Amino acid sequence: MQALDAQPPSRPPSGVVLGAGVVLAVLSISTAAILFRESEAPTLVKAFYRLAIATVILGAWAIAHPRSRSDLASLSRRDILGLSGVGIVLAVHFATWIESLELTSVAASVTLVTLHPIFVGLVSARLYGEGLPPTAVGGVLLAIVGGSIIAYGDGLRGPDPLLGDALALVGALAAAAYFLAGRGYRRRLSLLAYVVPVYAVCSIALLVMAVVAGNALTGYDAREWSIFVALAVVPMILGHTVLNFALRYVTAPIIATTVLGEPVGSSILAYLVLSEVPATSTIVGAALVLTGIGVVVARDRRRRAAELAS
Repeated sequence: MQALDAQPPSRPPSGVVLGAGVVLAVLSISTAAILFRESEAPTLVKAFYRLAIATVILGAWAIAHPRSRSDLASLSRRDILGLSGVGIVLAVHFATWIESLELTSVAASVTLVTLHPIFVGLVSARLYGEGLPPTAVGGVLLAIVGGSIIAYGDGLRGPDPLLGDALALVGALAAAAYFLAGRGYRRRLSLLAYVVPVYAVCSIALLVMAVVAGNALTGYDAREWSIFVALAVVPMILGHTVLNFALRYVTAPIIATTVLGEPVGSSILAYLVLSEVPATSTIVGAALVLTGIGVVVARDRRRRAAELAS
């Protein structure tokens, strides 16, 4: 990723590379809900170690590369403050969403937390002039309808589904702010100069939350630690970090829409790992989600082809 990120914005990676990266990221993020469910550690502890381990890995990578070290050292005070704010927003996203997984079904939680494209699309048009064209908006709405069907079908599962759904929606708002900020910063900051400070502040915020909540940070067995490491490597580094790589070259609404594929992947994994049998509504909703994503991606490819031809 660091080598690719060294390319100037005028020479972005090929569509195949970007497409493969986004697919890898969505598949990786889809594992998060299952890994969180498999862990018996407190919610905030799981979130903290996910971010802390990812920060250590990516921070070591940045220190090992002179260009990344230079990029980090050249961050202004304003950049540091802004990236700290993004890290806190990301902490809110993880804290609310992971807690929602304990209260409602995987499908409902993941679907509701990935309804952020509608917020991203509205705000991105004002901030960056990157609103979606009408045909792509139709794809977003179709995907959201599909996601809503999944959530409705699973809405009665879990100890407190209404509270779980509400927390997932708060997580969706925080995710929207995270993607929008990422699009802005990634236009001018290298990948590691952006993610390392954001992940570091996020992990600190989650640590404070865990300590205030009275959660134990030690005493976990080897299985729990393996889950913590898996959370850092798969959904965080291969998932969120690869999406942040793509945000330099792809608009925030497109990235946010592709993440709507997460409920589909998570529902499949929930069936295979947790034996959560998907309802008919989940299957129908998944088909609509995938169709909507296909519409948006196809429209963006046509736009990119037109720009290259002009």
